[in-house]
Amino acid sequence: MFKGIITNIGTIIDTTICSNSDQIFHIKAQNLFSIHEGDSIACSGVCLTVVDIINDIFTVQISQETMKVSNLGAWKVGKKMNLEQAMRLSDKIDGHLVQGHVDETAKILTINQNLGSHEIKLSCPQELIKFVAKKGSVTLDGVSLTVNSVIGQEFTVNIIPYTWQNTTFQYNKVNDYLNLEVDMIARYLDQLIQYKYN
Repeated sequence: MFKGIITNIGTIIDTTICSNSDQIFHIKAQNLFSIHEGDSIACSGVCLTVVDIINDIFTVQISQETMKVSNLGAWKVGKKMNLEQAMRLSDKIDGHLVQGHVDETAKILTINQNLGSHEIKLSCPQELIKFVAKKGSVTLDGVSLTVNSVIGQEFTVNIIPYTWQNTTFQYNKVNDYLNLEVDMIARYLDQLIQYKYN
């Protein structure tokens, strides 16, 4: 479980495709404290298991199923990613409860600067837009954000200067795809309502 509060930006320094088509990424990151093999770490919103670690480089292995629903298929050497270690039960929750289970990707339609902040408009997959609510929470590439508006299948979020400078949003451009995780509570409520009325 995560909070959607990014603590580091990592960089892919090597990648390998396994015989079973799983992909292995070697990621360099500084200031990841007390990380061990077997730990969970969110890499741009995707909960992955650390399978090896040497100094400031850790390794993750990614299945084809994860590649299908996320933007990991476009990751290459040099790609930068948002990193967050799993939360402890004693941690305060600054963002919102994030599982690291990416639902799909959302396409960036526009990026507009408003004073120091940036407003990003995204296109949401049709089956997920019902979970995106004005003033509700979404996770984009691992970052917990508040939804500004929802019109049709499009929604907007506002990125304040601190978040822009300390996450990978600063590297994004129009037509990029971001990992989208909708609010966990909204997803479960929808499931309960379906069972009640079916």
